[in-house]
Amino acid sequence: MNIQLIITILFLGLASCNKTDNRPNKQIVTSVIPENYVTENVIIIVIDGPRYSETWGDTSHQYQPRLVNNLADEGTIYMNFYNNGVTFTNPGHTAITTGNYQPIDNNGRQIPYRASIFQHWLKESGVDSSKAWLITSKDKLQILANCSEREWQNKFMPSTNCGIGGNGVGSGYREDSLTFKQIENILNTHHPKLTLINFKEPDASGHRNDWNAYIEGIRNTDEYVYQIWNMIQNDSEYANKTTMFVTNDHGRHFDGHLDGFVSHGDGCSGCKHINLFATGPDFKKGQITPAFREQRDISATIAELMNFDFPKGKGRVMEELFK
Repeated sequence: MNIQLIITILFLGLASCNKTDNRPNKQIVTSVIPENYVTENVIIIVIDGPRYSETWGDTSHQYQPRLVNNLADEGTIYMNFYNNGVTFTNPGHTAITTGNYQPIDNNGRQIPYRASIFQHWLKESGVDSSKAWLITSKDKLQILANCSEREWQNKFMPSTNCGIGGNGVGSGYREDSLTFKQIENILNTHHPKLTLINFKEPDASGHRNDWNAYIEGIRNTDEYVYQIWNMIQNDSEYANKTTMFVTNDHGRHFDGHLDGFVSHGDGCSGCKHINLFATGPDFKKGQITPAFREQRDISATIAELMNFDFPKGKGRVMEELFK
């Protein structure tokens, strides 16, 4: 079925649904997950800080032409995906990578408590750190490489290229265009099997109260995601065996809020309701789902796909994704 027709049917049929309902995993799933997976590689792309109302929640989808016209038919789009923890950058990314909500410091002064999917996978797979990468525009996200849990601290850490010069915490934010060049280089050189990417826009422009640049950030990251997808499809080590998640760390205050789109960080629907697009060889194609899911479910689903134990993650496998 044509993706535009699916969009129309779902938006009409779900018009009366309460979008501020952020109860996780509301939908009961009865599907059976297959035992064997084609996926060998996973890439998580986090687009920092757009509101749902300017992304998939905008029924015209004018700012995400690549997602609608080139990518939607390749995977599943979630209409009800949430950050149910603290709606700032570092807590949001921590929820994605550790499967736990933690009110972590947002300035890069604190590492997560629980071990991440990177540490668990590196330990179980036995491969070296060049096969797991954090590539982020925001320097402070280098903290995702480590944790303070005693048995894991300073062990099985992924490679990092975060902030200006890839130098990590304290180096400052770099432009997304420079991060994209690093993504190209690292994917082509090291062919990591587990990667997290962060683009700082549109969050950075939102904080500057620059609406036009904020919208341009949504457009630009939409294009970057498409280019990364093309890289995957044209690389023999990635094509037809790579799963990609595209999501956000947090949203922004809704229009009626005192700060408008400039800030974020509370429990309002604008801050909590975010996007998720998931595509891969083991997932359904051309689907738009009303299932209620949350950030920490990403890590559980990755652990399932890549076959490693993740016992302290609080997320649940997103069974509705699987063929």
